[in-house]
Amino acid sequence: MPLTRRDFAKRSAAGAGIALTGSVGVLATAPGALGQELPEQALPETDGPAASVGARGRTPGRGTPGYGPLIDDPAGILALPAGFTYRIVTRAGVTKLESGEPTPSNHDGTATFEGPRGATLLVNNHELKGPRAKWPHPVPLADGLVYDPAAAGGCTVVELSRDGTHVTERVGIAGTSTNCAGGRTPWGTWLTCEETEDKAGQNGMTKDHGYVFEVDPRDLRAARAPRPVKALGRYAHEAVVVDPRRGHLYLTEDAERPNGLLYRWTPPHDFRHGRGRLRRLADDAGVLAAFRCYDSGGRFVDDLSRATRTGTVYGVDWIEVPDRDARHTPVRRQFADGMITRARKLEGMWWADGGAYIVSSYARDESPVRHDGQVWFYNPRRRTLTLKVLLGIAPDPAEDGAFDGPDNITVSPYGGLIIAEDGEGVQHLFGATDDGRTYPIARNDVNIGTPDAPAYSEFTGPVFSPDGRTLFANIQEPGIMLAIRGPWGRQG
Repeated sequence: MPLTRRDFAKRSAAGAGIALTGSVGVLATAPGALGQELPEQALPETDGPAASVGARGRTPGRGTPGYGPLIDDPAGILALPAGFTYRIVTRAGVTKLESGEPTPSNHDGTATFEGPRGATLLVNNHELKGPRAKWPHPVPLADGLVYDPAAAGGCTVVELSRDGTHVTERVGIAGTSTNCAGGRTPWGTWLTCEETEDKAGQNGMTKDHGYVFEVDPRDLRAARAPRPVKALGRYAHEAVVVDPRRGHLYLTEDAERPNGLLYRWTPPHDFRHGRGRLRRLADDAGVLAAFRCYDSGGRFVDDLSRATRTGTVYGVDWIEVPDRDARHTPVRRQFADGMITRARKLEGMWWADGGAYIVSSYARDESPVRHDGQVWFYNPRRRTLTLKVLLGIAPDPAEDGAFDGPDNITVSPYGGLIIAEDGEGVQHLFGATDDGRTYPIARNDVNIGTPDAPAYSEFTGPVFSPDGRTLFANIQEPGIMLAIRGPWGRQG
């Protein structure tokens, strides 16, 4: 039953509980929060691309969130606070797959899983758009794991041994395009998302793209003869999360002209989630719907950029998508103005605290109000969307310390959020506290420009190891997976 504008207005007026519940203390309930004694996980002591670099410097003052200033890396890879170290796990064109082929480039969304004999498994998307000839290191066309042999993207599965002395990497799926953030499922698989709308015959493709595919990191046989989950729609997918209680899937769309949408997929009444079951669904199974927001006065909200204060709460309703496979019209263009709510650069998502954290990277002239990033929290029980983090326009993005363009996101086992920056100028991993304050965790020092005109790629795929001791993250270009360790603790 829809939550009407009148119902939302009544509930908001009857007790600010709807606003307070959504805007206060949500992050503080992150699982595995403070003071846990977690087991040690070793990392390899090797030379070359796996060499570690330590950071030394002062610690922050009491009451100041964060771990202190970032210390320049003499190796030119990653600046970290004092006491933190990193190691390179994979590097495009340098490390090798089990097949002997080089690691693919353009690392993106990543998830961790418990592997055999205490190992950590990581599934790593590779955001490679268009034909294979365009890229020096596409995802290899592994036998039986190819969707479209013309496409360069896909994902790999990395296995890091328990003692950290052995790393292997293999193809999880190939022949997909522009594999972006994706998402982990409660049943232990990975949903890899194509951020493209290319059809067969466009951009060199031989099949339609813009779908979600399921990959099982423990059983690659389950991914043989890849089949898209067409029930989730065909559009520029970014990220996906699963509501483990209700079975809904929430999906973001990173698109423009017009701005993209947030979607919810409701499974059929008799459907039960589990490994491999999504790929067996009928193409029109369940209901795919786009969000529609309204404020506490019952007024329709056309774009999320309208929210200019943290703590803003919107009611949410869901409007069914007419043609989810977008045979003739892109999904986001199937709705007339006033029917649904839009947002520029809907990016990463993470499920925690009974709801979904959702990123809108930025808004510029295509949106009603400009900003440099928002993080929202959707509460499915209350059907509310609350603004948790808001980044104002950075006057000088090239200056170290100004954060803009949040993208991939994770919830820290120590409380708060870890956010990957995909903005202008300097690029960071940064944290956000319960009350929305931000602090640096790492800075990308890999200059892919020139000494006179430096350029730095985005961070992607932040995610903690199952034991909570290691933060994995990627530098998208040239394609480097990093393992970061240090004195993690609650901030703020």
